[in-house]
Amino acid sequence: MSAAASPKIPAPVPASFAPSATIQSRYTTNLAAMGEASRMARDAGRTGRSEKLRTMAAAAPGQEGGAQFLTFDGRGQGRAIEVLGDLGTADRIAVLVPGSDTTLDTYQRFRDGARSLQQRLQREHPRSAVVAWLGYDTPETVSTTVLTAARAEEAAAELGPFLARLVDKTGADARISLLCHSYGSVVCARTETGPRVSDVVLYGSPGTGLPSADRMPTAARVWAGRGSEDWIGGVPHVRFAGLGFGTDPVAPAFGARLFAAGSAGHSDYLKPGTESLDSLARIVIGPAAGPGGFTGPVASPTRREASHA
Repeated sequence: MSAAASPKIPAPVPASFAPSATIQSRYTTNLAAMGEASRMARDAGRTGRSEKLRTMAAAAPGQEGGAQFLTFDGRGQGRAIEVLGDLGTADRIAVLVPGSDTTLDTYQRFRDGARSLQQRLQREHPRSAVVAWLGYDTPETVSTTVLTAARAEEAAAELGPFLARLVDKTGADARISLLCHSYGSVVCARTETGPRVSDVVLYGSPGTGLPSADRMPTAARVWAGRGSEDWIGGVPHVRFAGLGFGTDPVAPAFGARLFAAGSAGHSDYLKPGTESLDSLARIVIGPAAGPGGFTGPVASPTRREASHA
C-alpha cells in the first residue's frame, strides 16, 4: 500500500554529477537533497515519508558527517545507493541488491541488513565496505510483475554500468561481490558484471529465469543458498509463457556453489549471529584474506568451472 501511494509524494529532481565529482561531494549533495525531500513530504502532509527520510540521513553508529549516499531520488517509490564504510580504502566490497517491496518507505529493513553485514565484515577484515543498491523500482510481492523478469531486465541495465563506475572509484586491489536477495537474484542473473566482480551470490531466490549458472553474463563464481525456514523454497520452479523463474538455484542442475544458510527465513539472511551471515561474509572476504585463507562451504563447482578444470 505504501508503494502504491508513493508516486503522489513530492520530491526534488535528483542531482546530476560530473564524472569528475568526488565521492564526498556526492554524499554532501545527496544529504541536502534528502533534507529537502523530507521538508517537501512534510509540507504535503506525508509525515511518514518525511520521518523515514530524516532517519535515512542520520549517520550510522560510529560514522561522522551523516549518511553516505552516492545516489538519491525521492520521487515515487524512490531510489537510493548508500555506502557503509570507506570506498577509498576498502579492498573487499559487497554490493547488496534487494528484492520486492523495497522502497524508501521500507528502506530501514534493507539498511539494517547492510549494516549487519558491514559490522560482521569489519570484525574479520577492517578494509571492507558495503553498498546498499536500491537502484531500481522493485516489484510488489503481491503482483503479477514479481512473476516476470521485466523489472529485472530494466534493473540489470542500471546495475551493470553502476558496477563499472564503482570500479573506477576503488583501488586496483579491490574485490567486489554481488549479493542478491529474492527478486534481486533475477536482476543479478541478467547483469554483466565485468572482471572485477569475483562472486555473485543468490539467496532466498525464486529462480533466475535461466536454466543454469553458466548462462549468466559473468565470469564470477556463482553461489546459491536457502535457509531451511525460507518460505520461498515452496515456490514451484517452473517457467511458462514468461511467468515464473524455472530452475531452482540451489538444485544441482543449476550448477552454483552452495553455501550454508542454516535455518534462515526469507528475511533473515543478514541477521546478526546467523550462519547465513557468516557464510556471506566469508564469501565476500574470500580466500586471500587472513591466515590460511577461506575455501568456503562449497558443495560442488559450477559447470563453468568443471568445464575449465
